[in-house]
Amino acid sequence: MTHRWPAVTKAVVLARGLGTRMRREDAGAALDEAQAAAAARGLKAMIPIGRPFLDYALSALADAGCRDVCIVIAPGPNDIRDHYLRTPPERVRVSFAIQQEPRGTADALQAAEAFAAGDRVLMVNSDNYYPPAALAALRAVPAAGVLGFERDALIRESNIEPDRVLRYALLAPTADGALARVVEKPDDATARAFGDNPLVSMNAWLFTPAIFDACRRVTPSPRGELELQDAVRIAIDALGERFDVVRVAAGVLDLSSRGDIASVRERLAGVEARP
Repeated sequence: MTHRWPAVTKAVVLARGLGTRMRREDAGAALDEAQAAAAARGLKAMIPIGRPFLDYALSALADAGCRDVCIVIAPGPNDIRDHYLRTPPERVRVSFAIQQEPRGTADALQAAEAFAAGDRVLMVNSDNYYPPAALAALRAVPAAGVLGFERDALIRESNIEPDRVLRYALLAPTADGALARVVEKPDDATARAFGDNPLVSMNAWLFTPAIFDACRRVTPSPRGELELQDAVRIAIDALGERFDVVRVAAGVLDLSSRGDIASVRERLAGVEARP
């Protein structure tokens, strides 16, 4: 008998990264004083775009139907925690999980297991703004799932340079729409095998509690990190988890480097952030 999961109301936001690319100087990036200060500290989620970028990401989650959000952060004093304790959102309840060391995305998600408390959770990056309609479609998946962004639309409707998009992970769905595998950093020959308009992963997932068991089984990658795609592979191959691939013909805003700030600000100019 298929398990019937209750509606998804929880989301995990990964915000523990070191912001290495954001900290790099970029002479061509026109930043105001507050943006430059946040960028110098690698605080991607707190880059002010009228208000902190993370406010827009939380607003998108609220628009999609999420009500409880756990932000994974570093230990010690933290600007993200201080901001939301000082200015609590109105539409989502925010809590925090601590990833003690930056050991990879699987380890970051593992830090939020107590927050999940046996429920399904959405998981997104703190430096991406996803279309609320796409997040809502992901919430509607029966069990686990992943957003697969059509590469052509991602190039056309995002602020991400085509060369960067071509290096992103690709999703291989089966004939019935289940995820077969994730291919990280595909070379040209591998990418061509996926067709003219492959599905790109932007790290937006819906997980059942099985993912935490999978995360515990992950071993360090060649980069020395505990990587989420390895946990997904274990969930599929060893735990029998099915991930439905939700096809999306839309863009994602990415705030990875100083050069992204101006384009993100321009594209969010007409968006009201109501986290």
